[in-house]
Amino acid sequence: MTVYVPGRDEKDLTKFSLALQQLASGRSNAIGSFTLTTGASSTTVTDANCAEGSTVIPIPTTANAASEFGAGTWYITPSSGSFVVTHINSATAGRTFKYAILG
Repeated sequence: MTVYVPGRDEKDLTKFSLALQQLASGRSNAIGSFTLTTGASSTTVTDANCAEGSTVIPIPTTANAASEFGAGTWYITPSSGSFVVTHINSATAGRTFKYAILG
């Protein structure tokens, strides 16, 4: 679930309170999903919340993704505004993940 973000000119303190409550409850805007590219050995995922030094936590959402995840033959390289997943070059479709970014 995403978190409410007050505007820069917001004066209503209840909106800031709401945002803090949502963050404390575990909401985040640093989440998303991606599907590994078939027939390629890497997949680039664009996300403005990603930076060098970020930790990307993938969660498999399909059986094919779980199989890829379990094989341990891939890794993630974060950079400013995106991350690259280097993986096996496979014709297997439907390797879909959700992710969270920390840092």
